[in-house]
Amino acid sequence: MKSKIVVLGAGFGGLELSSILSEKAGDRIDLTLIDKNNSFFFGFSKFDVVFGNANAESVKIPYSSISKPGVKFRNENILSIDPVSRIVITDRDKYESDILVIALGADYDYNATPGLLNFGNEFYSMEGAVKMNKAISEFKGGHAIVGVCSAPFKCPPAPSECALLLHDYLSQRGIRNDCEISLVMPFGIPIPPSADTSKALIRVFKERGIKFIPNKKVASLKGSPKTVVLDDGSEIPFDLFLGIPKHVVPEVVIGSGMTEDGWIHVEKNYLKTKFPNVYAIGDVASLGVPKAGVFSEGAAKIVAASIIAELERSGASAEYKGAGSCYIEFGEGKVGRVDVDFFSGPAPTGVHHEASEMLTEEKKDFGLSRKSRWFGL
Repeated sequence: MKSKIVVLGAGFGGLELSSILSEKAGDRIDLTLIDKNNSFFFGFSKFDVVFGNANAESVKIPYSSISKPGVKFRNENILSIDPVSRIVITDRDKYESDILVIALGADYDYNATPGLLNFGNEFYSMEGAVKMNKAISEFKGGHAIVGVCSAPFKCPPAPSECALLLHDYLSQRGIRNDCEISLVMPFGIPIPPSADTSKALIRVFKERGIKFIPNKKVASLKGSPKTVVLDDGSEIPFDLFLGIPKHVVPEVVIGSGMTEDGWIHVEKNYLKTKFPNVYAIGDVASLGVPKAGVFSEGAAKIVAASIIAELERSGASAEYKGAGSCYIEFGEGKVGRVDVDFFSGPAPTGVHHEASEMLTEEKKDFGLSRKSRWFGL
C-alpha cells in the first residue's frame, strides 16, 4: 500500500520535498500538494516588479506545470488542520494522511502597524509590489524610508537590497540628488550572522548616501504630515515609505493548535513537531534560522530523508545543519553572497563573497535550476 502524504504549501519547502519524494519513491507514495495559489514566484522576483523590470504575471510559474510520479497538486483553500488525526479539510475536499507536512509559510499582519497601508506601502506581497511600482514611479523627490515593522521577517537581506536598488532606480530617473534614502532595521548590523557582509553593505550605504538606522522598528505611520513613528517614540518625516510588514503564521495554523509563541515549534535535527508523523518546514516553523527560501529547501531535504528512511525501514536519516547561502543585490548590476551556518558551532557564522557580475549570473542559474527541477520548465 502506498504511503499517503499531504504537503500543505507549495513554496520552496513544499516544492523541494515533493520533488525529492517523487524522484526517490514516486512508485511508493500518494502525495498531495495543496496551495491556495495557482502559481509560484521567487521572492526576489518582486523586486523586478517593484522597479519596473517585469510585470507580475510574467514572473509567475503556474502550478499546473507540475507533473511528477506520485504527486498531484490541488489549488484549494485549507479550512482546517487536525494534527492529531492528520486530516486536512479544504474548500473542496477532505484529505487523510499517514504523514503530514506543514509548509504554509508566513502571512502578513498589516493592522499590527497602524497607518502602514493608509500612508505607506509594503513590497513583500505581490499585490504590494505592484502598488509599490506605481508609488515609486510617481515619486518626484523627498525622503524615502525603507522600514522593517517587526521581526522575524522573510529574507533578512531584502531591506538592504531594496534601499540599494531604490538608489539605482532614482539615479536612472535623474532625481537621486532630490531624494534622501533611509533604512530602518531592528538589527545592529544589516546581516547579523556575517560581520563582513554587514561591513560591505554599510560601506556601500555610505558611498551611495543611504542612512542606516539600526536597532529600531517602525511602530506606526501618521499622515498630515507623513511621519514614521519608531518603537522608541522618535519620529521621522517621509514622502515615500517602503515597508516590511509584521509576519505571522496563517490563521488556519493558529486554529490547528500547533503554535507556541506564534510559530510551530519543531525538533531541530529532524523538523518533527510534537504530533506524531507531522513535520513543519520553512517560514511557518520556529527553528532559529532565517525565514528564507533556501533554508526551507534545506529543511525539506531532511524531512524527505526521514520519510524515505521510514518507507525503507532503514532507520538512517540525515540531520538538519541550518546552513544555506543567500544572494544579496548590491545594486549596479552586482550580487553578493553570504554562506551562513547556524548550528555547527557555538554561534551562527557567515562567510562573505564580494558582489560581482559573476554572482549575478550565479543567482540567475539558481532560479533557473529550481524552475527546471520543480516544474520541468
